[in-house]
Amino acid sequence: MVMNQKVKRQTLLVLYFLLLSYNGVQGETKRYSELEDLELEKQLKLLNKLAVKTIKTTYGDLYDCVNFYKQPAFDHPMLQNHNFHHEMKPTLHRLKQNSGTSTTSGLSTIWLNDEGCPVGTVPIKRNDKDDLIRQRHIPPPEDITFDVQLAIVAIARTQNNPNNKFGGATMAASLWNPHVEGQQHSACRLKIQKGSDIVQVGWRVDPTLYGDTKTRLFIHFQAGNIHCFNILCPGFVLVNTKIPIDKVYDNISQIGEDSWEDTMSIDRDLVNGNWWLLLEENYTQIGFWPQRIFTDLKSFATNVEWGGVVYSSSSVHGPPMGSGLFPIGNTGHEAYCRKITVLNDKGETIDEDKTTAYADNPNLYKVVDIPHWQAAERQHFVLYGGPGENRQV
Repeated sequence: MVMNQKVKRQTLLVLYFLLLSYNGVQGETKRYSELEDLELEKQLKLLNKLAVKTIKTTYGDLYDCVNFYKQPAFDHPMLQNHNFHHEMKPTLHRLKQNSGTSTTSGLSTIWLNDEGCPVGTVPIKRNDKDDLIRQRHIPPPEDITFDVQLAIVAIARTQNNPNNKFGGATMAASLWNPHVEGQQHSACRLKIQKGSDIVQVGWRVDPTLYGDTKTRLFIHFQAGNIHCFNILCPGFVLVNTKIPIDKVYDNISQIGEDSWEDTMSIDRDLVNGNWWLLLEENYTQIGFWPQRIFTDLKSFATNVEWGGVVYSSSSVHGPPMGSGLFPIGNTGHEAYCRKITVLNDKGETIDEDKTTAYADNPNLYKVVDIPHWQAAERQHFVLYGGPGENRQV
């Protein structure tokens, strides 16, 4: 009897300490969640600046019109002391062109007020905690993935020559909406690079980044070990009051019809070396990456790429790229980048004929590089795409 009571006391003591231990773990978990929540709040304060005005798009996105000088770019330590202003204009050799027949996306229709932000402010998409939590799972771009290469490209690229001196590049990209799920993404981009420094622009379908499966504009930069999409970290300086860098494209290409497209350019300022983002055929100025945030891209670029990229985790089949069809030379059915040009070290536009086509997995995605489409001047076409592993057998 005594022995039984002793065993009971020992058992109760063990259970007591187990309960204490359990409650301690629960307390630590709760404290961790509270700390994480505080960190999210801190990030939101950095991203969501005080709004002069808040406007809504026809797709339901909220944008805060933030004073030019209060935008997130100036949180960058290298941009604390700057002389930038909202009326800045780049010094470029490029001639302005506007044929009046562009099939771009109808930017004036994206705002419910049909206006955009007031002069002296810039549109910044409002983020919430769900956005930040979701964006923590954004896979790094193909150039940043050091472990397992899960991003796949189908591109044309300039010849690998460390003596190249490119002051920018252009493409007119057809706009598509490939089907993606979960953490998959499918995109088309123009990429300019030297060493570990990269600037990119293109369109993208990316539920992890945007929280939807719409076709949206995106930018990305890497400066040394720092990299991010759009303005999720400081670096890109917005100047345009009407065109957000993560806007939804109103018009999307359909197989068998004339393609909708947008012209995208990145040009190096001839005076100060800032890298400007320009859109549409008239080279509308959106903003710039300041020269001072870079190391290698303080000077000219050595590599340029045009084409498609997809991502899927190792356990999920690869998504479609572009139109979802292999390229055979039919621009009414296939995704393309056309008007492929680069700028030389004087800022002059030149044809880049010595490009190389490359595809990571030609069984799933292909690319066709045609420097002179139907022998036309400056009609360099890069056709790309494929069904991925979702193809019907």
